[in-house]
Amino acid sequence: MNPLHAFGRSITNLAVCAGLAGCTVGPDFVRPDPPRDKTYLASGQTAETVAIRDVLGGDAQRFVSDLDIPAQWWQVYRSQPLDNLIQRSLIANPDIQAAIQALKAAQYTARAQRAALFPVVSLSGSGTQNTQSNVLSPTPASGANVFGLFTGMLNITYMLDLWGGTRRSAESLEAQAEAQCFVLEAAYLTLASNVVVAAITEASLRGQIANIERSIEIQRETLGLLQRRLAIGQGALADVAVQQAALAQNEATLPPLRNQLSQQRNLLAQLTGQTTANLPSETFSLESLVLPQNLPVSLPSRMVEQRPDVRSAEANVHAAAANVGVATANMLPQITLGMSYGSTSTDLAMLFSPLVGASFVGGVASATQTVLDGGALSSRRRAAVALWEESKAQYRSTVLTAFRNVADTLRSLENDAVTLKAAADAERAARLSLDIVRRRVASGDAGVLDALNAEAVWRTAQIALVQAQAARYADTAALFQALGGGWWNRDAAGNLNPAQRPVCRPPTNPPKPQPWPESRPRAAPADTSAAMPGSPPLSEPAGRPSRAGWGSRFD
Repeated sequence: MNPLHAFGRSITNLAVCAGLAGCTVGPDFVRPDPPRDKTYLASGQTAETVAIRDVLGGDAQRFVSDLDIPAQWWQVYRSQPLDNLIQRSLIANPDIQAAIQALKAAQYTARAQRAALFPVVSLSGSGTQNTQSNVLSPTPASGANVFGLFTGMLNITYMLDLWGGTRRSAESLEAQAEAQCFVLEAAYLTLASNVVVAAITEASLRGQIANIERSIEIQRETLGLLQRRLAIGQGALADVAVQQAALAQNEATLPPLRNQLSQQRNLLAQLTGQTTANLPSETFSLESLVLPQNLPVSLPSRMVEQRPDVRSAEANVHAAAANVGVATANMLPQITLGMSYGSTSTDLAMLFSPLVGASFVGGVASATQTVLDGGALSSRRRAAVALWEESKAQYRSTVLTAFRNVADTLRSLENDAVTLKAAADAERAARLSLDIVRRRVASGDAGVLDALNAEAVWRTAQIALVQAQAARYADTAALFQALGGGWWNRDAAGNLNPAQRPVCRPPTNPPKPQPWPESRPRAAPADTSAAMPGSPPLSEPAGRPSRAGWGSRFD
């Protein structure tokens, strides 16, 4: 038979054997059932928070069921500097870049394993120079004692995936790559959230520092007044000493706050991939941010498909289930097929010439079945099953953590509004009390110590008010993060360039995209400081500048 015809028949037989490899052992992955709960809070979810009039960040926030989350969810704050900062951080942050490379490595590893499903074709060749002895053996047909011998060979090997072990291994690695894709999405979400919270913290610290600086300015003016009265014999040295002590105590509160502000600025530089010698040019105040008035509340069944950490845990369950199939297949016979075709000639130019007749073809099939291994294979399968059960438990734990995150954030948003209302009432009362005491001091009915005590109460109330305002902004960002951040709505016009844009499997039934509800415009609150005639204002009006024109994608 012609060697080429024999080789072709061998190739056909190899293809038939490969087609017979259709059995796949091991458990087939089934996605976990979505939670049946319809709400996150046992006591029920309120429709909206309380509203606080004439206070920055005092708008009522409405909880809208199944309102879809935009990909660039941070733009609901309507701050162009914040958007610029996050865009830079998503591109330059080294943790993001590391996660991108980890995803690429996982994808290439899965692709390499998938290649094991196909035959391996290799070429080999050799050439030798020989000297033949006339005594030991006959000389070649050419009569020459010195001759060359050349061999060329084509080899095909194929490990028959009779039990589906190779396919299960590829399935496991592809699931691991999917898990890494969601790890990258979680890194994007965490980074954006950290930038938002850092900017809000900076804004809060700037507000607290501004209030204390205004208080110090008033205390210095009061101290100067007392010193002038003492100089003309109308004041007491004790009053001056008390005022000096109060001023020094107030001034001592500034360095820690300034240190915290510096730390936040350094954090923002780190998040944007810059050294602390290159701080971002953007600065933030609470007045520059708009509190979103419409907040999404996804159904629990959708939330578990939206959160990257839950989806990553689900992919890990898939990978572990496939590994059980790999371990099972390894316990069964392993069949390997091999075929070769080659030719040998003393003349390199005639190596594959049919006239020479030195061609050869061969095939081999081998089967291996482990009989005794001390229980190693069965133990490995039991270990794979245990890891599968572990991954399912970790998935359930991740889902429970997700529920707790959303529930805690929803309850925090409700309580933040109540806290802000109480803080605003306390600040107004303390401000009014201070004005009354100052009038009494001016009329001689109260002493300087009374004014200092009233001022200390007012200053504490001011700081508490700023902190309560910042808490609403920060917990709003926490809700967007807890619900998954809207990564599934990212498109070609999104915030990432194609090289950095992961393509993870989206939720099965996401809400239909819709325009983001427009926040109600607010008029600047009236100044209710009721300051004494001629005295410095006790606080600035709590209004905020208009942000018209920004965030049109959600208006």
